[in-house]
Amino acid sequence: MNSQDVILGMLMKEALTGYQIKQLLEDVFSNFFSSSYGTIYPTLARMEKEGLISKENVLQDGKPNKNLLTITPKGRDCFNAYLLAPLERDGIRKSDFMMRLYFGEFVGYSKVIIWLKQAQEESQKKLDQLLEQYSLYKNEMHPAQIICIQIGIEEYKAKLTTISEGIVNLEKLMQEQDRT
Repeated sequence: MNSQDVILGMLMKEALTGYQIKQLLEDVFSNFFSSSYGTIYPTLARMEKEGLISKENVLQDGKPNKNLLTITPKGRDCFNAYLLAPLERDGIRKSDFMMRLYFGEFVGYSKVIIWLKQAQEESQKKLDQLLEQYSLYKNEMHPAQIICIQIGIEEYKAKLTTISEGIVNLEKLMQEQDRT
């Protein structure tokens, strides 16, 4: 799976602007796909050049014109080929937090607890966003999309549980260390 596959999937449902694609990547898809802002427009330009999408310049009153992107028959074939190909192995997104946590023995319990609390706060925000998106869009979602969102929700819940337990354990270890 790459940015092209995800963008083609978005365009299977409806025509979108580059800005709308960027918003979807930052909101809904950010929970299970990592894409940088800097790759979106070059990817769109390449996809248009390859005939996977077409661009229509839409005039707007009082606003700059916008480019509406539509998937072409060639793009549909490409996306369908991706969907029908064997599943790729899931990767772990790069995580500075996980890397630092792994090497936490070199900074001491108090610093690790700080990192855990930061990750806890961030994970709670992401869970809250996902729950909000789910409640807003669940009636419009395909059952497969609902399952996808539910998996994300359960992953964040599990992460929050593990972080909370880790904080409690490290705080106990710090107390034991202080007594000795």
